[in-house]
Amino acid sequence: MGMFSNLSLRLNHIFSHLTKRGKLTELEIKEAMREVRVALLEADVNFMVAKQFINRVSEKAIGQGVLNSLTPGQQVIKIVNEELVSLMGTTNSKLAVSPQLPTIIMLCGLQGSGKTTMSGKLANLLKGQGKKPMLVACDIYRPAAINQLQVVGKTCNTEVFEKGTQNPTKTCKQAIEYANKKMYDTLIIDTAGRLSINQELMEELKDLKKEIKPTEILLVVDSMNGQESVNVASQFNDALDITGVILTKLDGDTRGGAALSISEVVKKPIKFCGTGEKLADIESFHPDRMASRILGMGDVLTLIEKAQNAVSEEEAKKLEKKFKENAFTFEDYLTQMESINKMGNINDILGMIPGLGNKLKGATVDEKELQRNKAIIQSMTKRERLNPDLIKGSQKKRIASGSGTQIQDVNRLLKQFEQSKLMMKQMKNGNLKNFKF
Repeated sequence: MGMFSNLSLRLNHIFSHLTKRGKLTELEIKEAMREVRVALLEADVNFMVAKQFINRVSEKAIGQGVLNSLTPGQQVIKIVNEELVSLMGTTNSKLAVSPQLPTIIMLCGLQGSGKTTMSGKLANLLKGQGKKPMLVACDIYRPAAINQLQVVGKTCNTEVFEKGTQNPTKTCKQAIEYANKKMYDTLIIDTAGRLSINQELMEELKDLKKEIKPTEILLVVDSMNGQESVNVASQFNDALDITGVILTKLDGDTRGGAALSISEVVKKPIKFCGTGEKLADIESFHPDRMASRILGMGDVLTLIEKAQNAVSEEEAKKLEKKFKENAFTFEDYLTQMESINKMGNINDILGMIPGLGNKLKGATVDEKELQRNKAIIQSMTKRERLNPDLIKGSQKKRIASGSGTQIQDVNRLLKQFEQSKLMMKQMKNGNLKNFKF
């Protein structure tokens, strides 16, 4: 499950005890809050942030008639949810757009925080929103940094403006002129990082800020660095007065404390988070949705957005028609698998389904199996994909050999395919309760 999984499990365990009791005493709430505080500190939440958070929750829980309500446990969870949302910045903070184009987004951060990759993800996201971005290479120190940005640019099909190792401010000014000529509406500047903060780096970034007046200064932070990332954010914010934060590597087995501390400490919004290796693994940061995920309530809205980005309305209608006519084939199954892949990390997706996140407790979906299934389908003839009943013993042997798999893998996929068709048929008839997985 990655992000926040341990914290989520701990909080659910604490709250399940509260909700089982009819009435709550002040002492029971205080004990529960002590446990929540320990859980937050173990998740690497900043000490002061955790302390203030617990004080606010306790004050509200004890002072709002919660103790006398019919569902005190639920009321406490509601307060914790509200305070988590408040802690992470209350609302989703969108990117600012400059009244005078191009909009300039300056990415900064320490070396290794994922700035260059994030430049590509951001460009890809903006292209999906109808913008015309260009990447600007301003990391002139790290060997191969410009080359890395060019590779990223190729992956997301975005032009990269570079002038070698000349002064970054000069490069940016030329990039703005070029963008105006070529009608680019957004510049994403990949600046130099260092292994640690030093004066020279900050002076260069301050100079860049003064000369090009960026619309957004976004600090890219590696969330796996926990407390250290909060200190880094404070220093960058003091020097540059950043406009927002992008958290990377929120898919890892991170303790998640950075996401819960940064916004509160620097008083700047988290605008995006990176949730995986793929180009599409970037999400707008919604504090309310993140709080829902942390409390194991799922995140349906982000799930819907991911699905909409992966599958067009036209494709969805076409698929629905096929189910109705019972004409679902392996061609469609392959398309579905590719759509799921486009949505990002499957285990993260499962974690967004309400009530399922914590029940999974570390269960994983084998992405290798998806790739294996794809290879098996691609080894079938067009006729076999359209009519799987044709696949008998000799065909199975040929398909297994062509896809580098075993005959039992082919059998497993055929069985899964039949189950999918049956499940869709039962969903159509509204009779899913009797369906056996």
